[in-house]
Amino acid sequence: MPKVSGINHLIAVRALEKAGLRIARQGKHIVMTNGERIVTIPRHNPVNALTMGGIIKDAGLSIEDFRKLL
Repeated sequence: MPKVSGINHLIAVRALEKAGLRIARQGKHIVMTNGERIVTIPRHNPVNALTMGGIIKDAGLSIEDFRKLL
């Protein structure tokens, strides 16, 4: 899987909201869901590139689709 550079967690949340996920709960991590999938985003900056790649995959998006949402 091609890497995506580490990004701010708030930017990642906004991009995932554009993809149809909504924030379910917040704490040390932000948990987002669309009813089918659950994605957990850590609250630190920047989110590691490998971690971000896993989050994108768990959300059901490709790296290219995610970059378009940024």
